[in-house]
Amino acid sequence: MTENKTDLRNFDQEQLIQFVESLGQPAFRGKQIMAWLYRPGVTDFSEMTDLAKSFRKVLAEHAYISRFENPIIEKSSDGCVKFGFILDDGHIIESVLIPETDRNTLCISSQVGCAMHCSFCLTGTMGFKRNLTPSEIVNQVCAVRDYLLAQPSEELIGPDRVTNLVYMGMGEPLNNLKNVITSLSILTEPKGLDLTARKITVSTCGIVPKMRELGLNSKANLAISLHAVDDATRDALMPVNERYTIDDLLQACKDFPMPKRRRIMFEYILLAGINDSDSDARILAKKLRGIPCKINLLPYNECAELPYRSPSRERMLAFQKILMDAHYSVFIRNSRGSDISAACGQLAGKDQTQ
Repeated sequence: MTENKTDLRNFDQEQLIQFVESLGQPAFRGKQIMAWLYRPGVTDFSEMTDLAKSFRKVLAEHAYISRFENPIIEKSSDGCVKFGFILDDGHIIESVLIPETDRNTLCISSQVGCAMHCSFCLTGTMGFKRNLTPSEIVNQVCAVRDYLLAQPSEELIGPDRVTNLVYMGMGEPLNNLKNVITSLSILTEPKGLDLTARKITVSTCGIVPKMRELGLNSKANLAISLHAVDDATRDALMPVNERYTIDDLLQACKDFPMPKRRRIMFEYILLAGINDSDSDARILAKKLRGIPCKINLLPYNECAELPYRSPSRERMLAFQKILMDAHYSVFIRNSRGSDISAACGQLAGKDQTQ
């Protein structure tokens, strides 16, 4: 039974030290526990053999180690894998593994549902349920790591570990910023999951007041879901723009405390006849001037529930060329996992609480 016990995977290193000190233990015990918490296969305090047996007993009385078990797994024809994780309250969140020969990128969720109501995103139709705890964010990574380690090496497309991480799944990360920052601390802690911050990206639709706080508390990369070059269009696509205009957002990008030689990633979903004209491309090039950045162009992932369509390949290439001629690094991102509704904007886990 875990009722009234503390989930240690909700704590970063400093918080874990504070917890063990509250149990009358010295600070170094917190560092010892952190070194065990994220080892593959370690699920019980009895396995932490460099801790005194008496202290392991105390831990078992006051705490537990959460984990996701028996995920719902769907495999795409292109190699992507979608994981559905059932939370303790019955809600479902989804993560997507995108394997390539030299890397495994994992797209993780930060909330159950989303409150932003972007009109082109299926996740937004779920509505907002609640924020994820730090452990629920981190356990997505642990579960997928364990999945990869269990696969026969000859069946792997990429490495046997998660190498890259993107907070681009369900939810708006900056609306759960405290827990996201704690999860980032755990993920990059050498005694934790030991991922490098330069391979982690946090995406936001533009919660301007919280962007600087993210930059001050983490060295993760920043991605901006922009998707329009004028306020009228962005208002219609993304209601957040009614609070924080494009100019507000781009000024926050200029003020963002970013490590040297890093660039902000601007994500731009191309919607046929709405934001994909040559004029849109030229305005985008002008507006981004002075911001160290690169641009991801995303062909829209069409779904029956929403009215938008993806432009032709020729239109996308013409849009890209205008931006490249303006000396931007511009990539057209190939859609992955669309046959299992795992592509960008398609995550919408079915709620088990209803």
